[in-house]
Amino acid sequence: MSRSIAFALAILASSSLSARAAEVVAYSIATNGGQASSTATAVGNANSSAYSAATNGGQAISNSHAVGIGNGFANSSSVALADRGLAVSNSRADARGLFGSAALANSESTAATVGGVALSNSLAEADGRFNSVADSRSSSLALSHFGIARSDSHARSDGLFGGRALAVSDSVADTRGGVADSRVRAMAGARNFGSAHANGLGVSMSGPRNVANARVTAVSRAERFGRSHSEGMMVRVRP
Repeated sequence: MSRSIAFALAILASSSLSARAAEVVAYSIATNGGQASSTATAVGNANSSAYSAATNGGQAISNSHAVGIGNGFANSSSVALADRGLAVSNSRADARGLFGSAALANSESTAATVGGVALSNSLAEADGRFNSVADSRSSSLALSHFGIARSDSHARSDGLFGGRALAVSDSVADTRGGVADSRVRAMAGARNFGSAHANGLGVSMSGPRNVANARVTAVSRAERFGRSHSEGMMVRVRP
């Protein structure tokens, strides 16, 4: 990755560290004919931040949206970096909490490219009702060097009564002159006094003129007094 993109990444990382609760941040940098666009929105108890940087004719688009309802908290962060090429990053977090329950949703999306195309999407949804706790975490990373990288991550958790549900989804796509595609889904649901945990990880990496695909789905359900645990992982490398 070029020095200009590395420098921009350092600036955006340091800026994100300063973000605090209930804040909306939209930040963009464009140099040498680049185009950068950032959009961030937050509703209720939520944080939303969008960062974009583009140089040498590149285009970077970053969108972040967070919704926190009741006592639930949502955090969404999106970063797009482009040195030539196109980088698009979308992040959404949605959390709800009722009757003293806690619902946490955290979504992070990063797309970075040098002369290629990088697409990253991250969605985290948490729904906690009555005395339950639901916690969803989604992370998506797409990196391309004169290739196409697509990364998509979705984590959803819901709880009812005294149950607890946790869903973690991580997706990574990285390519140098090829195509890399990674899609991960993690779903966890708890009913009554049950506890459910779902964890999904997908990594795809490809070299010149090669294609690598990774598809991961992890689903965990607990009913009444039951407990459930689900793990899914795939790593696909095509040098």
